[in-house]
Amino acid sequence: HTFIAVHGGAGSHSSFTERELKQALRLACKKGLDSSSSKSPLDITEAAITILEDDPNLNAGYGSNLTLEGTVECDAAIMDGNNNFGSVGAVSGVKNPIRLARAILEHSQVPDPLGRIPPLTLVCSGAHAFASQHPRTSSRIIDKDAMISPSARDRWYYWKEKLNSASIEGGNNMHDLQDTVGAVTSCFGEMASGVSSGGLLLKMEGRCGEAAAFGAGCWAQNIRAGQRIGMACSISGTGEYITRSGLARALGKAFEALEPVSPTEDVDPHAIMEKILIDDFWKPSKDLGEPSPSAGILLMTYQVGDDEPIVRVWCAFTTPTMAIAYASSKDPSPKALILRRPKDMTITRPDDKAPVYMTAFSL
Repeated sequence: HTFIAVHGGAGSHSSFTERELKQALRLACKKGLDSSSSKSPLDITEAAITILEDDPNLNAGYGSNLTLEGTVECDAAIMDGNNNFGSVGAVSGVKNPIRLARAILEHSQVPDPLGRIPPLTLVCSGAHAFASQHPRTSSRIIDKDAMISPSARDRWYYWKEKLNSASIEGGNNMHDLQDTVGAVTSCFGEMASGVSSGGLLLKMEGRCGEAAAFGAGCWAQNIRAGQRIGMACSISGTGEYITRSGLARALGKAFEALEPVSPTEDVDPHAIMEKILIDDFWKPSKDLGEPSPSAGILLMTYQVGDDEPIVRVWCAFTTPTMAIAYASSKDPSPKALILRRPKDMTITRPDDKAPVYMTAFSL
């Protein structure tokens, strides 16, 4: 069986764009399932994220946030459950950065005639040059300005004017515009994950966020000997703090450390996700001075059951909302949701507990 879940980022999604956002997420799930005939979770993940990158309502690929200089620079990463990884950072003029990340992953598996170690990550002009030469991405080189959507340009003018006039009133609303997209997949028990982002609005040119960093924006691991569960996760939120915590890898290591028991015993990832999100991300970020650390986790878990696998999608986030969708080869009609944190979960509670909202869906 094939299972897929996608996200449109953790942030504060407006009801005005809810219809378009859900439509994009459902289409991404369908595109991923259409690619499942190859039985490659990487193919499924790449196909789904490509759809999200092409949608102007999401902060990835076309429609990405603009840098301080008014350009688009994208980050993306993809990983499978056998620890194969590829990523790209701060690249311009490549229509689908996730395809470039996949090309880098494939290149890392080709023996070098001189014994050189192939890169896991390429950035800026080097990434663009690699994309122009690789068969998977050479046809996707486009004019840099073609990545700028009208709405992204309008946002840039608005916030650039505020920056230039030193008017910071309402500046926190910029947190609503930092969404990252991603996907997690399982195909016959093989796991994969991916992430893609246009990054922070008004970021410095050359800045790379968690979507380019190994162990930060995505992670995947298959069930191995002596282990209980396979997993894949895709992360959204404030990149610098997510990168510091190595959030995606920390989740993977926590699942890897589970004591082996009966393969049919159910595993509840709730405690793992809560502990990692609070102890590894929330508390350290608060200690560094971030008043409202933003992170969202889309997690898929895969367990072997008596008759069929136990597959669940988990979502945990500290932001007001997170947008997700999921589907499977058994139930190919995608379900799309804008998950909303209860309003009484504020960060000003007396105990200062992290406002982590968490839910799960069985596939």
